[in-house]
Amino acid sequence: MDRIAAAFARARAEKRAAFVAYLCAGDPDPAASLAACHALIAGGVDILELGLPFTDPLADGPTNQLAAQRALEAGVNTESVLQIVRDLRSAPKGRPAATVPIVLYAYYNMVFTPGVENFVRRAVAAGVDGLLALDCPPEEAGELLAASRAHGLKNIFIIAPTTPPARISRIAAAASGFLYYVSLEGVTGERADLPASIPTAVAEIRRHTKLPVVVGFGVSKPAHVRQVSAVADGVVVGSALVNTVAAHLADRAGIPSALAAKLADLRIGLAHAG
Repeated sequence: MDRIAAAFARARAEKRAAFVAYLCAGDPDPAASLAACHALIAGGVDILELGLPFTDPLADGPTNQLAAQRALEAGVNTESVLQIVRDLRSAPKGRPAATVPIVLYAYYNMVFTPGVENFVRRAVAAGVDGLLALDCPPEEAGELLAASRAHGLKNIFIIAPTTPPARISRIAAAASGFLYYVSLEGVTGERADLPASIPTAVAEIRRHTKLPVVVGFGVSKPAHVRQVSAVADGVVVGSALVNTVAAHLADRAGIPSALAAKLADLRIGLAHAG
């Protein structure tokens, strides 16, 4: 069983949703970012999602845009991000950092420019389990899907509130690892409330796939985690964690403990199905 499938199986066995945590890799600098990742993994995240900092993050709101800017100003690039993954994977055998699934959240230019096969091969060699290429639809992903199959990389695709059923089937047929439902129209960022339509949307997606379904965008407090995890296989929290990093830029040594506390608060909302 691959690491992503094992993470969802473990969560199901514990009668809860999987917790997927997003950080922009390299924010605010590579050393602080690595420490932040270790803190989240030690805090019990099931899947770690690392954003590749990019100059034009069209799906991201101000929080994640600023995180990408901080990382880029610190000199972070794809190789820096892969080194963070390698450092995590170098943890002693049996430690969570050595085995937690890692998914890269990227814009396709970051994959295409160095060569798709080259990017995929390097990512897998570093220890990456999956790739979510935000702006690469299944119809244009033939090269990426072929390279991913050859090297054992999972391809995660997004489904939006506006995606019609016929297209959900097409996306689900191309996906592997899990499907990512974007809970609202617009960009990433913390929200006061989540749409009441999430249960209906998740149920519709499940008609088209047996892959796990996770829900993200806007999830930022325990009540949101509870709302999502009651109906989905996983819940994604990003901006609330990135904002925690941003709040401690003057004391970077305090980022890991602040993230651990924020994660512990958010995890209170994980639903138990028993």
